[in-house]
Amino acid sequence: MEALKEIANIAGKSGLYRIMKPSRTGVIVESLDEKKEKTMIGPTARVSVLKDISIYTDDEEQSKPLADVFLAIYEKYEDTLPITPKSASNAELAEFIGEVVPEYDRDRVHMSDVKKMIGWYTILRKNLPEAFEKKAEEATEVEATAEATSGETPSATTETEEQKA
Repeated sequence: MEALKEIANIAGKSGLYRIMKPSRTGVIVESLDEKKEKTMIGPTARVSVLKDISIYTDDEEQSKPLADVFLAIYEKYEDTLPITPKSASNAELAEFIGEVVPEYDRDRVHMSDVKKMIGWYTILRKNLPEAFEKKAEEATEVEATAEATSGETPSATTETEEQKA
């Protein structure tokens, strides 16, 4: 999900923003909603690019990139999430994230972070659906390449065996 490197969350502001371009006094961002408002964000604002965010896991990697979590949600639910972040209880949120990322660290991942993540996923699916579709196309291309390669390997082996005989 290369699109996440240009999408950011800004502390103190709701929603997600597309990073447009830097300027001398900060960065220009555009909201990812129907309004598409452009705003100047100063250099002291805390801007978190989604590509750099990950969640803690129990395994040796210690974290899983947010892009991988979003893709797991997309593969399992697409646009029909079983919960909404505002009305879900902590138990429902824990069950949801457990289904999507079974190895998430239950001690270090807070349910408020899961709520934010679900909200961000919803915003991205609504306003930037191509971020998910491109990844699906890439996966199909990789599978097709793998099948083609695996199909060629036995032929090459057979020819070599025939030449030896």
